[in-house]
Amino acid sequence: MHGQDNTFRSEDREMLNEIADTRQIPAEGTRRWFTDAYFDLIVWYDRDGASIAGFQLCYDKDRHERALTWHREAGFDHRRIDDGDITGGMKMTPILIPDGRFDYTTVATRFRRESTEIDPDIRAFVYNALMHYPKDPLTRTADLDFCPGR
Repeated sequence: MHGQDNTFRSEDREMLNEIADTRQIPAEGTRRWFTDAYFDLIVWYDRDGASIAGFQLCYDKDRHERALTWHREAGFDHRRIDDGDITGGMKMTPILIPDGRFDYTTVATRFRRESTEIDPDIRAFVYNALMHYPKDPLTRTADLDFCPGR
């Protein structure tokens, strides 16, 4: 379980693993999907497959799932996932809704620990993006030119 101080005990640790046969959309670049109990990471490549065009990192899936999306053209977007559950009603389609502050250091630390088994270029790209998340909430972009895969 999670500690009240947002630390994670060793038994909470899992490793991200790639999902084989991730659905590809012919008109788009390749996508890769990695998952564990806490994270889902989807990475999109350019059509030529040479560089990362964007990623979405969903986290805290079992409690208050949120999604951080970065795309080269649009920058960062942080959202909460409304799972569509309505008390006493039918389940609706999950949607992304605005969320507050992104605790990038906590997420980046856990990502780094749980991503040791994935492609090292993807791991470095996503970790560096997390660590360069804009401190100003009105800023959506960050300079990611230092990242591998660009």
